[in-house]
Amino acid sequence: MPELPEVEVVRRGLDRWTTGRTVATAEVLHPRAVRRHEAGPADFAGRLAGRTVLAPRRRGKYLWLPLADGPGAAPSEALLAHLGMSGQLLVGEPGREPQKHLRVRIGFTDGAAADPLDLRFVDQRTFGHLMVADLVPDAVAGAAAPAPDGTGLVPETIVHIAADPLEAAFDGDALYRALRRRKTGIKRALLDQSLVSGVGNIYADEALWRARLHWARPTETLTRAEAARIVQAAQDVMSAALAVGGTSFDSLYVDVNGDSGYFERSLDAYGRRDEPCRRCGTPIRRDEFMNRSSYSCPVCQPRPRRGRY
Repeated sequence: MPELPEVEVVRRGLDRWTTGRTVATAEVLHPRAVRRHEAGPADFAGRLAGRTVLAPRRRGKYLWLPLADGPGAAPSEALLAHLGMSGQLLVGEPGREPQKHLRVRIGFTDGAAADPLDLRFVDQRTFGHLMVADLVPDAVAGAAAPAPDGTGLVPETIVHIAADPLEAAFDGDALYRALRRRKTGIKRALLDQSLVSGVGNIYADEALWRARLHWARPTETLTRAEAARIVQAAQDVMSAALAVGGTSFDSLYVDVNGDSGYFERSLDAYGRRDEPCRRCGTPIRRDEFMNRSSYSCPVCQPRPRRGRY
């Protein structure tokens, strides 16, 4: 599943191509793509038509396009997207060939931009979704009044999602206190989007390898310094991945132009079973974890005597 860096790559592409444009039409080609929009496909399309798209925003693995009733107006709703396992948001000329697994197509008027394009939601496995959601004040970002461009607002349906490690609102000390209270394994905690958003299986393994901590380490035993080390490692590895377009194991993880990232070449732990640790040379170990896998170095990341899985 795309994690924070991959979603941020898509957000940046959308910012370049869709900000300031006005929606002309929206066409739902597969109802499952808008299944979270409770009023149905027709209402989804109707609520997009005529709306002006403001600068896209992101929290964790979610991204949204604030929608205003014309240039200069403040947004009240947003087009919220979750890419799921295989979702793609692709921009291009409206006349190009339709992609296989095309689920939603959004056409724009020229607006402030000279070149016409459309935005397509392609999703092979149909685990992703789009919806139009009300915007509400962002409790995570503090009590500052929302700005006319939508800063300080989040879609109501994700108001419970915690800040992610690359947000200005992220509070490492608050995360440390929450980890000490949670009493679970550290990797399980990192995957809990109510504690910290945007971290998935890949970057949890990579951050823990950098922090030299085992994935089963009980959170209540972490010191403040260890928690800070994990946060720094997560920020570093996700920033590095973002710089090269994210991690793309196959053609499903692409930016808005259909291009893949290549951070896979720089992974230190994830997917490297039996390959030598880049620090000490010990073969990387794979363990089963929550119906998935965890990768770690047996020497650099010693297993705790009593761990939680």
